[in-house]
Amino acid sequence: MSRQGFPLAPFVAQDAVMRVAIIGATGFVGGYLVEAVIANGYEPSVLVRPGSADKLRCADRCHIVTGQMSVVDLQNVLKDCEAVIYNVGILREFPKQGITFESAQYQGVVNTLEAARRADVRRMLLMSANGIKQPGVAYQETKLRAELALKDSGLAYTIFRPSVIFGDPRGGMEFATQLYRDMVRPPLPAIAFHTGYKPAQGQVLMSPVHVADVAAAFAAALDNEDTIDQTYTIGGPNTLSWTEMLRRIASACGKTKLIMPMPISIMQLAAKLFDRLPFFPVTRDQLTMLAEGNTASPDDLQHLIGRQASEFTADNLGYLGYQGEQQGK
Repeated sequence: MSRQGFPLAPFVAQDAVMRVAIIGATGFVGGYLVEAVIANGYEPSVLVRPGSADKLRCADRCHIVTGQMSVVDLQNVLKDCEAVIYNVGILREFPKQGITFESAQYQGVVNTLEAARRADVRRMLLMSANGIKQPGVAYQETKLRAELALKDSGLAYTIFRPSVIFGDPRGGMEFATQLYRDMVRPPLPAIAFHTGYKPAQGQVLMSPVHVADVAAAFAAALDNEDTIDQTYTIGGPNTLSWTEMLRRIASACGKTKLIMPMPISIMQLAAKLFDRLPFFPVTRDQLTMLAEGNTASPDDLQHLIGRQASEFTADNLGYLGYQGEQQGK
């Protein structure tokens, strides 16, 4: 498996290829899911919004349905499928554009479950998130409600709760790329958040997990009956502080970076004033989740994919260096 994605065998037309629906196939993780499913011998059936066809990877290997997240369109995607993967999620709401946690992370799952019932699809794999809870922020609560809806549906389910996901976004955006853009690339010092009053107190910790490993876990679960009705919390092999992650990102780009500590509480005050403005990099809810940390063991992931998970190292972050060259650093 390369950092760019999955090695795909030459296409050979077959009459009996099993089909798996992927809802959320055109985004960062979605592209890797498409490749992983194909590499495991399935044909992806994907829902593509009008005007988004150019974002779909391996389009010539997919069954494509153009439409919205309505039950009818979803039913068309799920027709003749063995299972469905739901991979729709957002990090920030834009209510005026109809982009909300409620619609994307909960109602979309409810609609997909109804479509699965109508299409007689009996298995669903759900992309959830680590640290979800109720009560919590809207992101956490809608993810948890989606899990509960799936568990109550009667479908065979497998739920994945990854820590923060990194990997080559291939023209899009992901965690490490955003940190490079917002903190490492600018000439100003980078900011390392902590929850206490002193930098040594309340370090923000995460277990970054590579996107190709996450996609491989989904694909492996399709062929593994032991994963039915199971929930997996998956992380990468490194549990790192925010400071160490910034250092590794800078190293991948051939930079040295001055890093200044900052209590999250100070950033939360700024977010209270500005987080509704598109230019502000984080929301109050994101800072709340950041303060809670995002760590997970790699054991379940490595058991599923049958190998060592990729580490958050300068080598595996090499795509950031390429982006720096393209942007003139």
